[in-house]
Amino acid sequence: MQREFVKAPFKSGVLKWIDDRLPVLSWAYNELVIYPAPRNLNYWWNLGSLAGFMLVVQIVTGVVLAMHYTPNAEMAFDSVERIMRDVNWGWLLRYLHANGASMFFFAVYIHMFRGLYYGSYKAPRELLWMIGVVILLLMMATAFMGYVLPWGQMSYWAAQVITNLFSAIPLVGDTIVTWLWGGFVVGNPTLQRFYALHYLLPFIIFAFVFLHILALHQTGSNNPLGIDLTAKDKIPFHPYYTVKDVFGLCLFLLLYGALVFYAPDALVVPINYEPANPLQTPLHIVPEWYFLPFYAMLRAINFDILWIIPAKLGGVLVMFSSILVLFFLPWLDTSKVRSATFRPLYKWFFWLFVANALMLGYLGAQPPEGWYLTLSQLGTAYYFLFFLVIMPVLGKIERPRPLPESLSEPVLGAAQPQPAK
Repeated sequence: MQREFVKAPFKSGVLKWIDDRLPVLSWAYNELVIYPAPRNLNYWWNLGSLAGFMLVVQIVTGVVLAMHYTPNAEMAFDSVERIMRDVNWGWLLRYLHANGASMFFFAVYIHMFRGLYYGSYKAPRELLWMIGVVILLLMMATAFMGYVLPWGQMSYWAAQVITNLFSAIPLVGDTIVTWLWGGFVVGNPTLQRFYALHYLLPFIIFAFVFLHILALHQTGSNNPLGIDLTAKDKIPFHPYYTVKDVFGLCLFLLLYGALVFYAPDALVVPINYEPANPLQTPLHIVPEWYFLPFYAMLRAINFDILWIIPAKLGGVLVMFSSILVLFFLPWLDTSKVRSATFRPLYKWFFWLFVANALMLGYLGAQPPEGWYLTLSQLGTAYYFLFFLVIMPVLGKIERPRPLPESLSEPVLGAAQPQPAK
C-alpha cells in the first residue's frame, strides 16, 4: 500500500525554503525516520545497514588511495609500498580498504543467508532480491579487479587464471580474453583496464543499493515471522531501529578494528608481497576467502559433462550458474510460508546448506586432488540440489506449523486478556 508523503518538520526557514523546491530532505525524513518498520525485527536485520556502511568506507578509502596509486605494471607494486611507507596514514588507508572488502562480503553473505532463512525473496519482494543478486555480482567483479591492483605474485596469477576461464566459451571466448587483457598477455593494458573498472564499479554498486532500498521501502520489510503486517504491527524506524543499528555497528567496528590493527595480513596470501613475476608460477593459486566456495565448484568439474561439454567449460558454467540460480530463487521455492521458523524440515536442509557452503570455502583453499576433490564434487552437487530439487519438492510435501495471525499472538499466546466477569 502506498504511504502518504509527509513533509519534514523544519525549524530552520532556510531548510524549509530548500525543501519546498527540492524535497530531498523530506524524502530522507520519510524513508529513514518515519518509515514504518515491523516491530519484531531482530539483530539479523542489522546486516543490511552494516553492508551499506562498508560500501561508504570502501568508496572513501578507495578514492584517497587512487590519488597515490600508479596503474602501471612497472610501478604499481612500488606505488603500493610507497603508500604503506611514505604517505601519511597510508598504511591505515590500505588496511582499512583491503580488510574492508572482507568485512563487506562478510556482512553481505550473512545478509543473504538471513534472507534465505526468513524467505525475504518471496512475493512481493522478488525484484528486491534480484537487485541484491546484481549487487553481489558487481561486488565480486570489483573485488577481483581490486585484488589484481597491487600487482604481486598472487595478483598477477589470479588475473591470468580467472581471465583465462573465458577462453572456454565457444566462438567468442578468445576474443573476450583478448579484450580483457588489452593484448595477448596479462600486462600493463590489463592493469589499466582493471584499475579504471575497479574505480567505476563501486559507484554503480551505490546506484543499485539506492534501487535496493527503494524496492525495499516500496514493498515493506519482511519480518522473522514472515507474516503480512497491519499498521499496528509497525513502529517508526527512528529512534527504535537507528539505536539498534548503532549498537550493531559498534560491535561490527570492534571486529573490523581488531582485524585492521591486530591482524591486518591475516587474510592475505604471503606471496602477494612479492612483485609479479610472469616467469614463476606459484605452486598453489588461491583467491580471496570470499571467492573460495565458487572456486571449489569451478575445480570440482574435472570431467566432461555428458561427453559434450569439456571439463573447463563445464567448470565455468557451474561457477556462474551457482550465482545465476539465485535470480530464480523466488520461483524455485514453492512453499507459501516465508519464514523457516514454521518450516521444520526446511530448517534441517538450510543449516546443512550453510555447513556445505563453509565446507566448500575450506575446500577452495586446498589442492584439487584426493578427498578434497571428492568432497568438492559432493558439495557442489548439494548446492544445486538445494535450489533445484529440495526447495521445489519440499514446498509441496512439507507440512509447516500454523502461522500466527499477528505479531502479538506469539507473545501473548493463551494469555490473551479475558473479559471481566
